[in-house]
Amino acid sequence: MIKFNQIKPGDYVLAEYEGELWEGIVNEVNREDKEVCVQTEVQEFWFKPEDLKPIPLDETQLLKFGFEKEIPGDGWIKYKKGPFRILQNEKGGFQDFEIWYREDRRHIKQPIHVHELQNHYYDMTKVELGR
Repeated sequence: MIKFNQIKPGDYVLAEYEGELWEGIVNEVNREDKEVCVQTEVQEFWFKPEDLKPIPLDETQLLKFGFEKEIPGDGWIKYKKGPFRILQNEKGGFQDFEIWYREDRRHIKQPIHVHELQNHYYDMTKVELGR
């Protein structure tokens, strides 16, 4: 489950409907009724926060966002999108990695989800990370 206060329009999430998970993008958040409008490949629908699940961050997700992969050596992998960078150790994966944009550098020491990366990206660049 995703904390309701972390959900923002433009975030990618998994929405559960009748036992099936659908990847979609948040179009609208109704704070009063605590509902989230998600556009999936099938349709747009309103969900309760307990029906939303985070998408784990991995290389596949980064490539969907248009990141380019670079292997500079010494066991490191760099993903870049414009001046935004993600640097991870091959062994650590997305458990312990760095993100940076210009002078703003952050060390992430636990696995995060796609919507959390989107929130970091927006906080750092003031531009939404979309596909």
